[in-house]
Amino acid sequence: MALRIGMIGPGGMGQAHLDRIRTVIAGGEIAGVSDIAADNVATVSEKYGVTGFASSEELIASPEVDAIMICSHGPGHEPDVIAAIEAGKPVFCEKPLTPTADAALRIMEAEQKAGRRLVTVGFMRRFDRSYREMKALLDSGEVGETLIVHNRHRNPTVPAHYTWDMAINDTAIHEIDTMRWLLEEEIVSVRVDKPKKTSHRFEHLQDPLMVIMQSESGVWIDDEVFVNNQHSYDIQCEAVAELGTIRLSDQHAIERTGTLGRFNTLTMDHNQRFYGAFVTEVQEWITAAARGEHTGSTTWDGYAAACVCDAGVRALETDGPVAVEMIDKPALYS
Repeated sequence: MALRIGMIGPGGMGQAHLDRIRTVIAGGEIAGVSDIAADNVATVSEKYGVTGFASSEELIASPEVDAIMICSHGPGHEPDVIAAIEAGKPVFCEKPLTPTADAALRIMEAEQKAGRRLVTVGFMRRFDRSYREMKALLDSGEVGETLIVHNRHRNPTVPAHYTWDMAINDTAIHEIDTMRWLLEEEIVSVRVDKPKKTSHRFEHLQDPLMVIMQSESGVWIDDEVFVNNQHSYDIQCEAVAELGTIRLSDQHAIERTGTLGRFNTLTMDHNQRFYGAFVTEVQEWITAAARGEHTGSTTWDGYAAACVCDAGVRALETDGPVAVEMIDKPALYS
């Protein structure tokens, strides 16, 4: 029997997941959708032939829904995630789990009360082929200890509603989680350096910026966040270790050779660049949820990323490093 999934917030990302579940992912079906925008519920429910619910509360409580997928705006995640936990239903929540660490703490408290891991946070880079190969090589010890990691997160452009703090808690959060996962240790401090601003930014933005982080063991991590580069969605990562360097390999869609030379067709958004990662991530979640198991990142990972983001947002307005403040990891996530 297919896992019956209720989706909250079927916007652009949500509908991309809907399409993948219907076409390339096995074991799941969309049982219903809800959204704060009633017209979107009507449009999506008609388009996909699924039930439209008047509220997320009704969707979560429905006996026709086995599991919850949350793709709504980050500030609205907390009450729906907690309601799903209290209903005993597995939750896939797109990043960020919550915009702040305090909100993530409340979700952890609800999950600990439930006594089992029910929440998977949508950090899809953990499922990307190149990142997984990089991690496997670092974990093998073949190149010795990791010393430095360079990251680049470049977007063609962002919309006018992209606020100054989103460079940290909506963009750099991807590298923040990936570095915690890749190195298997927490980030303890964050500094933000501010290069010359691009003329293509909105006036309220500092773009580009450099996020400088340090891990528990002293690994030095940099992340160039440039969200108005005007040409491509360009994700780069290079781990510098004692005995070698490992760099991501799949930065373009195809390579073309002809009379005019050799060209790369660059990806333009996250759905192009990480299509395979999204498919693997959702497939693994559906398979695990159907078995009553947990897979992928946890509420702790969502909380830890939020703690680093909180420090990063403070660092935007502070000279020098800002310490990351976290509670001790609860036993449920050890």
